[in-house]
Amino acid sequence: MSLITVRIGENDMKFNSGITLEEILEYDEIKLNLDYPVTLALVDNNLRELRYRLEHDCEVKFIDISDKDGRRTYMRSLTFLFIRAIEELYPNSNVKIQHSLSNGFYCEVDSSKKFTILDVNKVENRMRDFIDQDEKIIRFKTSKKDAIDIYKKQNRVGKADLLKYKNTEDLHLYRCGWLEDYFYGYMVPSSNMLKVFSLRLYNEGIVLLGPDIKNPKTVTKFIHQPNLFKIYKEAKSWADVLSIPNAASLNDAIENGSIPEVIRLAEAYHEKKICDISNMINNDKEKGKLILIAGPSSSGKTSFAQRLKLQLMVNKMRPVSISVDDYFVNREDTPLDEFGEKDYESVYAIDLNTFNEDLEKLISGYEINLPTFNFKTGAREYTKDKRISIEENQPIIIEGIHGLNPVLTQSIPEGNKFKIYISALTQLNLDEHNKISTTDIRLIRRIVRDFEHRSYTANDTIRMWKSVNRGEEKNIFPFQENSDIMFNSALIYEIGVLKKYVEPLLNKISIKDEEYREAKRLLKFLQYFLSIDDESDIPNTSLLREFIGGSKIVH
Repeated sequence: MSLITVRIGENDMKFNSGITLEEILEYDEIKLNLDYPVTLALVDNNLRELRYRLEHDCEVKFIDISDKDGRRTYMRSLTFLFIRAIEELYPNSNVKIQHSLSNGFYCEVDSSKKFTILDVNKVENRMRDFIDQDEKIIRFKTSKKDAIDIYKKQNRVGKADLLKYKNTEDLHLYRCGWLEDYFYGYMVPSSNMLKVFSLRLYNEGIVLLGPDIKNPKTVTKFIHQPNLFKIYKEAKSWADVLSIPNAASLNDAIENGSIPEVIRLAEAYHEKKICDISNMINNDKEKGKLILIAGPSSSGKTSFAQRLKLQLMVNKMRPVSISVDDYFVNREDTPLDEFGEKDYESVYAIDLNTFNEDLEKLISGYEINLPTFNFKTGAREYTKDKRISIEENQPIIIEGIHGLNPVLTQSIPEGNKFKIYISALTQLNLDEHNKISTTDIRLIRRIVRDFEHRSYTANDTIRMWKSVNRGEEKNIFPFQENSDIMFNSALIYEIGVLKKYVEPLLNKISIKDEEYREAKRLLKFLQYFLSIDDESDIPNTSLLREFIGGSKIVH
């Protein structure tokens, strides 16, 4: 048997051709350098599962559960054990992985019985039996036709319908014991690798919790998020009204020509929700003196703020917008982050004292002189032509990442603040067992917008995305439950529109680029959707226009 050279880190190691990545992990030189369980590897910049055999000289980078791809693989594999445990203990049950919640997955079980804490404990114990028995998770090849037949017999309609859109005659399924299933990504080779998890009964479903993101040796802490859960439930209900619960049903609407009506209904629903929010503010003008809008990147905050402004005007109000950016401290006074770099996303990068003093004066009926931040000189400037005051029917709109952080408006009484959280919480799932990541939708939106409006490449956007997410985890997500209301900016049809814009950009990313694995993952995800080529039914006030172009309210 021939020898191959495998570069791992700075070391070149010799192995027999045909060795698996899993076998390499058993070598002490490798094992001793690992802090957390490894779930995947990069082989010459291609993601590979651990049972992948190395046949030629290559470079290998092992990926553990502290990495996003590593964590996805862990949670996907954990989901497989969860589905098997449920279906063994409660025959004829149907598991649906609905959405993310508290850094875990919220799952529902269609069953003849109502689940109790005792049932949840029973399922968790069965999963731990699989782990103790070191059940293998085996990848095998089958024809698309046979896979579709399997799922039709199992009454897994979403899976059977979606696979017909996959452009290949063969595909890979996974088997654990008796259960065979199709997942949109790799699995770990053994259940023994999935020891860190717990289950929690929540509302009418079960939350599957995996390793903590910051400390993967412990289970992530469950955080009660009633507002977020409510908006997800509302999104699911709306998807059911449209009869588009998954990717296959969206594709069907595109194929059968009913997508124009879906677009019009989705846009009308957005308009109704914005109108409802405007009415809430109009009915409590004292609370609506200061309207705070916050949300993560590419959630559509700018379009939403403009559309809310219009609805407030319909309600005979004359809103005024103030930019938090104009209150940045002078550049030399910007606080530093943990890496010693200027942290422009910190709430303390804002002159909080001046900002709060100006808000207090405005709300009390005084005139103020608004500053303008000069981004070239890095300093605030004042001119005589920016003096403003407001009247009783003039709410102040402030949109930005820190809108829900109490520190930003600490001098303003809570009774004068109406707080809105906005994010793109997608209503769709790929199928019963594979959810669609809200973060992925926002990333795709941003790649398209950055290219269309800022001349950034997909490489540029993906490269920045980790830093953007880090800022969101620190400055936005901890405060989302402080909101008075949440607005879901996702449009059920948008992936079909975004696909034709983003695919060419992702395809330009070379296998030599660090961003290649993320681009390839997104391209694999997008292959399950048909494109919507006719955009004539998308109004020029749509939130989607902020990203694809053609907006009449965002410049």
